[in-house]
Amino acid sequence: MTRWTKARIRELERRLEGFREACRATTLTAVEHATRSPYALLVSCVISLRTKDEVTAVASDRLLELAPTPGRLARLPEKTIAKAIYPAGFYNTKARQLRRIGRILEQSHGGAVPVDEAALLALPGVGRKTANLVLGLGFAIPAICVDTHVHRISNRLGLVETSSPHATELALQGVLSRSLWIPINDLLVTFGQNRCHPVSPRCTGCPLDDLCPRLGVSRCR
Repeated sequence: MTRWTKARIRELERRLEGFREACRATTLTAVEHATRSPYALLVSCVISLRTKDEVTAVASDRLLELAPTPGRLARLPEKTIAKAIYPAGFYNTKARQLRRIGRILEQSHGGAVPVDEAALLALPGVGRKTANLVLGLGFAIPAICVDTHVHRISNRLGLVETSSPHATELALQGVLSRSLWIPINDLLVTFGQNRCHPVSPRCTGCPLDDLCPRLGVSRCR
């Protein structure tokens, strides 16, 4: 595995940040689209499961306009929520989960999103990825949000050698400085969507070409 020194990791961050800035004019991830409000992030993340970013962004906007607070969300009929977030994947299931989230936040957390990992994980439809994203971007609490892009690219770069997103999260905690825990998701999601694809990544002219050993890559462009 490639040895990632602190200087090498800083260079990785610098190049990823430059790539993200270059992409901003034409692309916008669902996370970047959402406000850094913990509630808006929570709603957007629940909607985002198995849903394209562009669909998530529009669906989140529609629902948050109808339900700008957990209390309003709790009082919306499930059919109204489902209609607002359609065509997000599993929209009926997510509508049920979102309404329950609104009720739990209203009844058990004073109408606010809890600043606590265990409490977030206890919410319907919330896993580690969503909990860490809300903690990191919503509350500025260092946490690593590992989605498919972060898991894939971290292993492809040789930053970690893991078989699951949870294992990747734990491994990255030992590799990255805490200052990188929050931004690493935004950086790698943008990179994964626009260049480092799951199949046949665009390696020619890649800004990380000399840093990346292309682990597990059998075909590239």
